[in-house]
Amino acid sequence: MRINITGNIVYGLFLSSVLGLVPLNAADTRSIPIDVNLIVDGSSALKEPLDEVAAWISNNLVDHLFQEGDKVTIWSAGRSARIVYSDTLKDGAWKDNVKNSLKSLSAGDDSADFAGALREAAGRGSGGNMTYTLLVSGSSASLSPTLLGSGANLMKYSRIEEFRGWRILVIALNIDSRVRQAAAAYFSNS
Repeated sequence: MRINITGNIVYGLFLSSVLGLVPLNAADTRSIPIDVNLIVDGSSALKEPLDEVAAWISNNLVDHLFQEGDKVTIWSAGRSARIVYSDTLKDGAWKDNVKNSLKSLSAGDDSADFAGALREAAGRGSGGNMTYTLLVSGSSASLSPTLLGSGANLMKYSRIEEFRGWRILVIALNIDSRVRQAAAAYFSNS
């Protein structure tokens, strides 16, 4: 039982460092690039607050979290998941490119394929970069098939932030192996 408790402590510290990537102000910078998967509900559940969602992402993530060198992939999770933007941020126009991609998102499908987007995002993990995955959902009904189906294991380590009419889930994709490595390193040094 001691191993599980210590492993949970190591996991908690690791997860805190992953989820704590959002800088406190624009002057804060990271020394390493991150891979960002932004999965946005394409179902009718997000139709009304979609402009508010795009503005929140632009103001809080594009302007304060993303920086040159990061790889950003934006998914529209409608009837089937599709990538609407994917690039490594490298020139002066990247903020406008990301914001324009957010403005181009639409919602209106009858379902949201979050599981497909999460599976593909998990499979795209890059060589060693930290991955920051955000899923934007318009309703619990659009999220339920993923939580109750094959995508549930991908959402095992997540945190939810509620807004009026929508929610953001911060998901730690592929974190299991990193936690095991951190725990093994901790125990071998103890």
